[in-house]
Amino acid sequence: VQLQASGGGLVQPGGSLRLSCAGSGRTFSAYDMGWYRQAPGKAREFVAAITSGGSSNYADSVQGRFTISRDSAKNTLSLQMNSLKFEDTAVYYCNARKIVLGTVYDVWGQGTQVTVSS
Repeated sequence: VQLQASGGGLVQPGGSLRLSCAGSGRTFSAYDMGWYRQAPGKAREFVAAITSGGSSNYADSVQGRFTISRDSAKNTLSLQMNSLKFEDTAVYYCNARKIVLGTVYDVWGQGTQVTVSS
């Protein structure tokens, strides 16, 4: 069971990137999925999530700039990031989560680096 994140890179402020996360080993259609990020010296923080039913929510810091989406048929998760800022620089991780009878099942991708720099 794996999540493989990709799409990170170096971008100038105001630019765009699209992150992708591919699932393998099982279908994640029943999982809620999300993106988290961790900047150097900081704790991992929530960025965006999308439920198995397609409802999404975002951290205030990215609301209106980032868009999360999923393709359950392809077992993929995406994050379109627009109007990038210096403070968006971080390693971005994709996550799949399911709660069964109070037990949380988490699967994490390996992370992809996003660097916003001029």
